[in-house]
Amino acid sequence: MKEEKEFQTESKQLLDLMINSIYSNKEIFLRELLSNASDAIDKYRFLSLTEAGKYPASEGVIRIEVDDKARTISVFDNGIGMSKEEMEKDLGTIAKSGSKDFAKKYEDAKKAQDLSIIGQFGVGFYSAFMVADSVEVVSKPMGGEAHRFLSSGQDTYTIEDASFAGEHGSCVKIHLKEDKDGENYSTYLQTWKIEDLVKKYSDYIRYPIKMMVKTQEPDKDENGKEIPGKTHEVEEDKTLNSMVPLWKKNPSEVKEEDLNQFYKSKFDDFEDPLVSLNVHIEGLVSYDALVYIPSHAPYDLYSSNYEKGLALYSKGIFIQEKCKELVPDFLKFVRGLVDSEDFPLNISREMLQKSPLMSKIESSLEKKILDKLISLQKNDKERYKKFFKLYGNYLKYGIYSTYGMKKNDLQDLLIFSTLQSEEPISFKDYVAKMKDGQKDIYYASGKNMDEIKMLPQLEKFKKEGIDVLLCDQEIDEFALMALMDYDKHPFKNIASEDKDSLTQEEKDKLDAVTAENKRILDDMKEALKGKVDEVAFSSKLVDSPVCITTKEGLSMNAERVLDEQPDVEGSQKPKATKVLEINADHPLFQAISKLQDEKEIKKCGSLLYDEALLLEGFEVEDKKAFVDNLNSLMMKAFH
Repeated sequence: MKEEKEFQTESKQLLDLMINSIYSNKEIFLRELLSNASDAIDKYRFLSLTEAGKYPASEGVIRIEVDDKARTISVFDNGIGMSKEEMEKDLGTIAKSGSKDFAKKYEDAKKAQDLSIIGQFGVGFYSAFMVADSVEVVSKPMGGEAHRFLSSGQDTYTIEDASFAGEHGSCVKIHLKEDKDGENYSTYLQTWKIEDLVKKYSDYIRYPIKMMVKTQEPDKDENGKEIPGKTHEVEEDKTLNSMVPLWKKNPSEVKEEDLNQFYKSKFDDFEDPLVSLNVHIEGLVSYDALVYIPSHAPYDLYSSNYEKGLALYSKGIFIQEKCKELVPDFLKFVRGLVDSEDFPLNISREMLQKSPLMSKIESSLEKKILDKLISLQKNDKERYKKFFKLYGNYLKYGIYSTYGMKKNDLQDLLIFSTLQSEEPISFKDYVAKMKDGQKDIYYASGKNMDEIKMLPQLEKFKKEGIDVLLCDQEIDEFALMALMDYDKHPFKNIASEDKDSLTQEEKDKLDAVTAENKRILDDMKEALKGKVDEVAFSSKLVDSPVCITTKEGLSMNAERVLDEQPDVEGSQKPKATKVLEINADHPLFQAISKLQDEKEIKKCGSLLYDEALLLEGFEVEDKKAFVDNLNSLMMKAFH
């Protein structure tokens, strides 16, 4: 018997809402139909366990059939099936509610952040109308009669008696729209497209998704040799999905080779990852994850266009390619996926709602990754060194960008080359070999290692056997400033003033030589007005005649890094407070101290400043003045 029923009014408004407001991607219709089929089998399996006499056990299977001539795609399942009444209730829920009522409930749900209402409104099923002119459902419950539901999504739908080949299950057949308005619906009739969509969205549905696939095989002669240029068509019943995801398997069954092979296949990489992490968490927060650190940095990692994030799955169904909420910025280089049944998805299953669960998973994953890195650092120093060379700057950025809040999590992962060690060492290692009485952790910063090692400020540390961290990355100094200290040992730049560490004898000596040469210092300060804030005698220098230090705040290297950043309208870049420090014991100053001519002293001051700039890897500010002063003094010397 055939019954025609009328939808309530505004059905066109309903479909517009479905197509234009809820879903952004037409191709997910197949994901929704396959997910519904999987859910139907789940329900039947549950009943077969609880009511075995009424529901005999059966192997769940989903089948796709494509008829390119009729322009139809059919999805079969041997799940629980639907009665006539259930068809009206489950397939007509949106229509029965009225589209205006649904729209209101949808908007209310959005405001309340309660959008887990897919089943309540039958949204997944209705996604088919994005690509279909009409949708036909034939279904049969165990022990019941089969019925057909047919709808074009307009004013009416029909339900009639039908026949179904199996004892229970459903078949959803969609009649594709004609190609028009730039939309190529015919592509969904292509075998490769169906396979691609299943692989992308439904690869890990737990039941086999089967389809008859035609392929060409080479003809062979009577001896079994292939005949060049001759083929014949072969049809095989192909399983399109993997079913059991690697991350759902018992960890004891998964080898590192399995993890690495999955990574290379999933992320199109030709190398094994540097680190593989298989995570299974159960409790208040339950999820599975595969996390990888690539053995080479992506070419666009340092680009502003690079998108961080892990692939997102819910119950094995692909939801999102890169969910940025799952990893912090300082771990943006990790790749992988997370699967949880607890993710709060929005109504279309296309994106996540804001939820405390997300931040809990992020925190949990972050700790797992950092623990893995700590272990790697302890047990495989060479591999960790490679990791740090590739991604260490991001850990430093994590400290700097959080204003030191991530200090306890990240500080023990940082390693630096030092004055005494080419092999990078940790802060813990540095502190362990500090000299008796040493309070500070010293560091030197610059453009590159060669320039840093030339810094005249290092002379005192070399002489006294005190080690110094060598910081050749732009982020280094800012990260150390954010850290402030390690194990109650302050970080101190060797290019900063260090009067507090002087003995009374050293202070008295500096005071005496300063008073004796006040005239010369004043003349040089006058010549360098606007360039330095002070000219003083140094306690740092041994062999070099001069260097530049800074007072509290920025170093010259930090100033250089900031100067290289883009200008921000309305803001002024901070400047270092510079001090020209002179070695009073150096023969050059001994010669300068005998000069009486104020102009000659000023020329010497300018030359000493330029010399200090060159030694510290900076450009001479006024090259012509530098050459003129140099020529003038040489002519006088040779006269």
